[in-house]
Amino acid sequence: MELFYAYETDSRLCRLDADESGHCVRVLRHRVGDEIHVIDGLGTMYRCRLVDDNPKGAEAEVIEAFPGWGGHPYRLTVACCPTKNNDRFEWFVEKATEVGVDRIVPTIGDRSERKVYKTDRALRIALSATKQSLKARIPEIAEPLSVKDFICHSEPASFCHSEPAEQAKESLKLIAYCFEGDTKRISIQEALRAYDGTDVTVLIGPEGDFSPEEARLAIDHGYIPVHLGASRLRTETAAVLAATAVYLHFA
Repeated sequence: MELFYAYETDSRLCRLDADESGHCVRVLRHRVGDEIHVIDGLGTMYRCRLVDDNPKGAEAEVIEAFPGWGGHPYRLTVACCPTKNNDRFEWFVEKATEVGVDRIVPTIGDRSERKVYKTDRALRIALSATKQSLKARIPEIAEPLSVKDFICHSEPASFCHSEPAEQAKESLKLIAYCFEGDTKRISIQEALRAYDGTDVTVLIGPEGDFSPEEARLAIDHGYIPVHLGASRLRTETAAVLAATAVYLHFA
């Protein structure tokens, strides 16, 4: 199935931007009358009929809508420090999107080697991975902020809760950190098994790990220290493994 992304949709029409229109019309040679499948990036997939095959602005008439198409039964935020090699962080964005994530937050830690991160490419990668993995919701790529600001001020994945706030369960907040000393860590699987909600937030540090101050702040704000197994993992590998653990837990 080939999916196209519509930058603008309503109950009647889906409108493709120039890139999507060019791919649909010039590359795949769709013409007026052809059926195509379009996502709105917010969770709905539309079965459509092409009514305008302009390669710079194609339009498709909605035949049928499928809300929640390709979704997952949990809400996951992964806050991860961008790596020095930008390609590695973009690999994480791609793979986490394929697995299933709702929000990716680039966080800048005390020990981060990369102090500036621009989200433009990550947004494009997330869109491509969303279509490739047959999903209708594109994960949010938040603007970067410091680890400490995220811990103290950021909303968990419940930003997309559909039920009233008073009925929503508290988010499970996890920090993957190589704690030294007497701090007890449990496996991420054990933490997930002990939780009966659907909102999960995972903090993944930079190449040099979180600073002790950041780790203490996270624990003070309710984060549970977890490990991802015995292996020492790269930042991007740990982030993908955490997303996969959540995906498999709710599968």
